[in-house]
Amino acid sequence: MTIYWQLIWAYIKIGIFGFGGGYAMLSLVEKAVVGPGWISETMFTDIVAISQMTPGPIGINSATYIGFVAPGSVNPELSGIGWGLLGSCLATLAVVIPSFLLVLYSSHFIRRHSESGAIKAIFSGLRPVVVGLIASAAIMLMNAANFNPNGINWQLWTNIAICVAAFILVYFPIKIKQKNRRLHPILIIIMAGVAGFLIYGL
Repeated sequence: MTIYWQLIWAYIKIGIFGFGGGYAMLSLVEKAVVGPGWISETMFTDIVAISQMTPGPIGINSATYIGFVAPGSVNPELSGIGWGLLGSCLATLAVVIPSFLLVLYSSHFIRRHSESGAIKAIFSGLRPVVVGLIASAAIMLMNAANFNPNGINWQLWTNIAICVAAFILVYFPIKIKQKNRRLHPILIIIMAGVAGFLIYGL
């Protein structure tokens, strides 16, 4: 049962200090759940991918999923669905409640003191930190578990090509019917899934 208290404490800290949204949280989440050995690095990257594709914020989705799998991974006696659901509920509530209370109070405080020089200075310092945390999450995900899990060179270069192609298709507009348009991220996800199935599944 210790794992449940550890999950609650880990996600309370993530909920309090996870500035910048889900992507900025990823480095905190990775240290909290992969470091103690609750889940493997490969499983963590899979959870990030699933959390990206399912509706809802990535931080909450990943907390729900990790809360489900971590108890059974740490203690085989806690591998049932009921134990997993308990872990999901606890981890999700632990990450949501601190953020909810902080946003509730800070929005009221900021609205009252929006013209304060101190508040403006605080946000000037927080903005580059958030960018750094998101960049850290991006770099953290550029690992062997994502790009070369089987240690095969052609898979490494194929995965790099898919990554670069996805970035180009999302970031750069494509001329469609005389208008510059960017492809919707959902379409990119579907295309990447189809490509993965054709390359690795057949």
